[in-house]
Amino acid sequence: MEFVKMHGCGNDYVYIDCLTQKIDNESEAAIKLSDRHFGIGADGLVLIKRGKSADFEMVMYNPDGSRAEMCGNAIRCVAKYVYDRGYTDQTRFTIESMGKIKLIELTLRGDEVVLVRVNMGTPIIEAALVPVSADTSRVIDAPVSIGGRDFKMTCVSMGNPHAVMFIDENPQLFDLERFGPLFENDGRFPNRVNAEFARVLNEHEIEMRVWERGAGETLACGTGSCATGVAAMLCGYVKGDVTVHLRGGDLKIEWSGKEDAPVYMTGPAEYVFTGEIDLQKIRRFNK
Repeated sequence: MEFVKMHGCGNDYVYIDCLTQKIDNESEAAIKLSDRHFGIGADGLVLIKRGKSADFEMVMYNPDGSRAEMCGNAIRCVAKYVYDRGYTDQTRFTIESMGKIKLIELTLRGDEVVLVRVNMGTPIIEAALVPVSADTSRVIDAPVSIGGRDFKMTCVSMGNPHAVMFIDENPQLFDLERFGPLFENDGRFPNRVNAEFARVLNEHEIEMRVWERGAGETLACGTGSCATGVAAMLCGYVKGDVTVHLRGGDLKIEWSGKEDAPVYMTGPAEYVFTGEIDLQKIRRFNK
């Protein structure tokens, strides 16, 4: 089976071109291929297919084999891949993931895709739709105590659920390994949650670390960056466009602040390497 390893700001996935080949037992394949000791090593598996309601489809799995609804970094990589492989000659096209369709816009330098801008859709703020269990219709800058520490939490869905916590200390020094899993698996989140811990630098810059549901810490999260930008605006911390500084790079997030307006995310997509692998020969490590 042929594959390509790609990353967006360090958020790395194994990509399988299902326009030319077929893969059986996708969930099991994701577990095997994502393992960084026995497999290729990645934040998950992405299958590239022809779209049913869009030009292309992105089918995503987390390293634990669970389905993921959306990933902003992965969709940028899919966009670069299909253009570079000649599956489209358009610089504007659509990609769907779990029924959600995203509009893609490519920035080229010569024939090379250097940036991908994605219409990530309208943010979902209603608590029941995020989903998060709450006594209020929305969770914005709400006090919450987890693991013996008090936080202020804002919950946003960008097609997948996010809990954003703004903290005063340097996120690089924050104990993410402790608090990330506590938020992910907290009972108020019926579908678990992606947890972002962010510090506002100024009205147009945020630095953030993320704990992703089913994956743990990743170097970047596109939907998480969108959710963080939206949360910062809802809380009055930023104005207009923001740059989110992640451990793997920077993403530009645009949102007008109007609740019916889409969020736009712009960032790079990079190749790491290509290869062939026999799934039958990969040992599954059961933690």
